[in-house]
Amino acid sequence: MRPATSLFLLTLVRTALLPFTLSAQEQPLPNRPQDTILVAEIRVVGTRDALVSIPGSAFLIDRQSLTNAHVFTINEALRRVPGVTTRDEEGFGLRPNIGIRGLNPTRSSKVLLLEDGLPITFAPYGANETYYHPPVDRFERIEVLKGSGQILFGPQTIGGVINYITPDVPRHPGGTVSITPGSQHYLNGQVRYGGSWGRAGFMASYVRKQGDGARENVGSRLNDLNLKGVFALGASHALTVRGGYYTERSNVTYSGLTEAEYAADPRQNPFRSDSMILDRWGASATHQVALSPTVALTTSLYGFAVSRDWWRQSSSSDQRPNDRSDPNCGGMQNLLTTCGNQGRLRDYFVWGVEPRLHATSSLLGAVSVTDLGVRAHFERQDRRQVNGATPNAREAGPSTDANSGLAEDNLRKNQAYSAFLQNRLLFGHWTVTPGLRVEHVRYQRTNRLPTSDVSGRTDLTQLIPGLGATFAPAAQVTLFAGAHRGFAPPRTEDVINNTTGASVELDPELSWNYELGLRAQPVAGLALEGTLFRMDFENQIVAASVAGGSGASLTNAGRTLHQGLELSARLDSDVLTRSAHNLFFQAAWTYLPTARFEGARFAYLGTGGSDVVGKVYASQNGAGTRTQVSVTGNRLPYAPRGTLSIIAGYGHRGGVDVRVEAVRVGAQFGDALNTTATVPDGQQGVIPAYTVWNAAASYRLRVTRTTFFATVKNLFDKTYVVDRTRGLLPGSPRLVQAGIQQAL
Repeated sequence: MRPATSLFLLTLVRTALLPFTLSAQEQPLPNRPQDTILVAEIRVVGTRDALVSIPGSAFLIDRQSLTNAHVFTINEALRRVPGVTTRDEEGFGLRPNIGIRGLNPTRSSKVLLLEDGLPITFAPYGANETYYHPPVDRFERIEVLKGSGQILFGPQTIGGVINYITPDVPRHPGGTVSITPGSQHYLNGQVRYGGSWGRAGFMASYVRKQGDGARENVGSRLNDLNLKGVFALGASHALTVRGGYYTERSNVTYSGLTEAEYAADPRQNPFRSDSMILDRWGASATHQVALSPTVALTTSLYGFAVSRDWWRQSSSSDQRPNDRSDPNCGGMQNLLTTCGNQGRLRDYFVWGVEPRLHATSSLLGAVSVTDLGVRAHFERQDRRQVNGATPNAREAGPSTDANSGLAEDNLRKNQAYSAFLQNRLLFGHWTVTPGLRVEHVRYQRTNRLPTSDVSGRTDLTQLIPGLGATFAPAAQVTLFAGAHRGFAPPRTEDVINNTTGASVELDPELSWNYELGLRAQPVAGLALEGTLFRMDFENQIVAASVAGGSGASLTNAGRTLHQGLELSARLDSDVLTRSAHNLFFQAAWTYLPTARFEGARFAYLGTGGSDVVGKVYASQNGAGTRTQVSVTGNRLPYAPRGTLSIIAGYGHRGGVDVRVEAVRVGAQFGDALNTTATVPDGQQGVIPAYTVWNAAASYRLRVTRTTFFATVKNLFDKTYVVDRTRGLLPGSPRLVQAGIQQAL
């Protein structure tokens, strides 16, 4: 065993044993609100009062905001957070693309997504892409943290942490049932019921959603069942157990459109036989014990299994039938008859354990709040590609067909061990928060094809320090500043060669992130926050090819720089005037003047490159020539210079809420060359700026505890481009929904 690894594991053991050296005298845990039962939990931000001492930018979306806006997808919810950019894909929000501060939003791979403090993506260390996302209907609140405090959560510490919080178990039996029909054959049915009996409480929720997507021949049907049980085991012990089952059956393609296809009909989808079949089983248990009046230990055990089969005839707009390796197809005219398909078949198994210690003490005359813990996390990916002989094939074609059969059979394993420590020191108006995280990741990849049969291993260890400070000169004013190391591990497939098993020199994503900001409530009912940020990357990982589409491998991009300003404001007149009438206004603005390649950087175009205007370098690569173009100083793709979200409306304590929302996303480049002229496959060129309007209204009848509501998304039915990664994708069309919710 390597010396560095031995030292790291010794640190883990010592940290894990630390809680058992403390007093185990039983002490009562903090009380919960009157209407909920005691629950063991992990929070990223906590309450709004906790924002005072958080050394960085943080944002909370509460239950009322989610309920009154009747958000359709998680994209709708998050776009009101300053610094966050979301991008639609299939129209249902099932695979959201979330970017923070100019980081590429594709598959949300540069964001850490948690549910109740625990990871939800298929393989956070080996493949962090978001091919699954729970429905927004499952959550009660959303926490977003972008400052140095995010080093308590890993492995992604670059852009930010988004923690989705499920509802607490109610103290008294009750629940809700709702149904929402709408345009595009939309139907959403939900039921939630729970209660507490003695020292135990239970809650069950079920969501059924179905409807058409943003394009023709795209539609989804999903079921989401979740169970939660909480148990007060004593004055000092609480246990929360969760379990869930999620299914998705979608007719959805992976490919975008070519320029010609988009011009003919932006909502067309010729690949009507493509389908996604996904099943996910998950469970977790979180135990919390008060070891003393000032020390609490929270231990979480979690795991999930996922089966995902995506059968498709095209992966991107430059892979039309007969363009590549399907000579039996004969072109697009035979798409639904003789053209074959590919089954991208994936199985994931993930589990981990994480104890966290929270302690309050006195140090050098200051109040000291310490959070420390360790985590052991394990991932297994079974990945196969099966080529079918027909559009509707769901198994390999005959062995006599050279283009059918098993094309990929990969086993990928990851082991990750983490240790983290953050200590908050409170000196009067000042709070200083140093912290350190250590990540050790082991990679293993095996090519199980009979013609290959190779395996490789590698590992990495990374220190992730952070330092934050706040100054509160008045009760309603907080200045904050922070700096921390940004870290994201590379994917397994990008660090181990599939044909030789050799380690590939792909470094982890590393940056230094800085923040300087202000939170204030100058008058009752008015909340303001402003943050200056700088993300200075030593190495950012990007696609190796400018127009590589979905299949492009990743490569070291070297130095990049992001810096800008975030502003948010919330005004509620009823708090200020103490009236039953509330005129409210909410805004989030992000200005990103700088998002560019800093170091010497060349983008590969593949063979040819005749459609490229710029300085071209040719280098031999095997039998052909690959074109290199310098992109140093260019703007990073999918980094709009400005985004703006504004919500204005009227509410009354009697149960009325009416609101209008405008969302503005600035222009973006679709490739590292900053190409302005389009190319035939649609993967290069500018994504024009667009503004989308939404409206929602609801009325709650207090006597019967019934709520009626209606929403219109994309009020003016604007057609706009949201993505060029795999070809042109349009945003969602106008969606009209209306429903009723009944309290039980």
